[in-house]
Amino acid sequence: MASSAQPPAAAGGVGPDGGSLAGGGETFADRSLSQGLSVLVGLGLCVTMLGLGCAVELGQLGQQLRRPVGLLLALLGQFVAMPLLAFLLALIFALDEVAAVAVLLCGCCPGGNLSNLMSVLVDGDMNLSIIMTASSTLLALFLMPLCLWIYSRHWINTAVVQLLPLGAVSLTLGSTLLPIGLGVLIRYRHPRAADLLVKISLWSLLVTLVVLFILTGTMLGPDLLAQIPASVYAIAVLMPLAGYALGYGLATVFKMPPHCRRTVSLETGCQNVQLCTAILKLTFSPELIGSMYMFPLLYALFQSAEAGLFVLAYKMYGRDSYKQDALGEEEDTDISYKKLKEEEVADTSYGTVTTEEHSSIQMEPTQTAL
Repeated sequence: MASSAQPPAAAGGVGPDGGSLAGGGETFADRSLSQGLSVLVGLGLCVTMLGLGCAVELGQLGQQLRRPVGLLLALLGQFVAMPLLAFLLALIFALDEVAAVAVLLCGCCPGGNLSNLMSVLVDGDMNLSIIMTASSTLLALFLMPLCLWIYSRHWINTAVVQLLPLGAVSLTLGSTLLPIGLGVLIRYRHPRAADLLVKISLWSLLVTLVVLFILTGTMLGPDLLAQIPASVYAIAVLMPLAGYALGYGLATVFKMPPHCRRTVSLETGCQNVQLCTAILKLTFSPELIGSMYMFPLLYALFQSAEAGLFVLAYKMYGRDSYKQDALGEEEDTDISYKKLKEEEVADTSYGTVTTEEHSSIQMEPTQTAL
């Protein structure tokens, strides 16, 4: 393993793959560019968290707390399955300490807002999706630093792990509670404004990621992308795909209906890459993290593409069966209702029952006006 490797700062500008960071770390250290990216990342994260809070309704939150299936699934998916998956991938691909920390950080992040949008496109359970995203974000305040501390033990003797700013990670997570709380308040008092802010936050998510990718890819040059090892690209492809599969399997174990399985699948594989980017940008020095700043952006690219393929496959092959199942349920309900009405009509339209003195029962036909 790379436990004896030195971080970029201590290796005289050596990148995660052993190459020079002359075109990456030095440009990242540029003060004006670094501050501009920090402001963009911070604003994007605040808008995203505000939109997440606007999507939460207090009534639904109370119901989930009384029957906390969504909370349990968020806990198992985001802070058991995904961190373990990130750790195993880092070991399998023999990543050095800088790349491993970037992968672990992404794997320990809570769910992202992209899953809410994708759940709508696959006819998922939106209430479950929102509750899982919100609860995993709140749980991350305590569990994300804990997961990072546990899984970084393998690289504990390296400088980058010894300098891992768990306090700064917690502070960044804590700062997200304010826009989330504000969003919940707006939803409670101004539902229409909250609906608008949810839409704005989803567009902000997409625009921010595109802008960040263009800025880091264009302004820092293609040399930066070339410095990222092929193994990191492979993990960026495999990790969200494996997360979707783990989420679907987890929902199957809980014997959830198909539309809930699709929801849990997307919730597990979609990470809050904006939060991951913010933590990498705001808590690590540019010289230390180097080109690994790009990993959450690569993850966002591939998680979106794979989720898009998931949606496309559902639209082509799964939507018809979903409609048939829903239609079948409606038809069964209509048939039962019709039979009940026919029985009621038959009982009342045949005639009236009268009782005479000698305890005889006689049917008198009812005259129907034409």
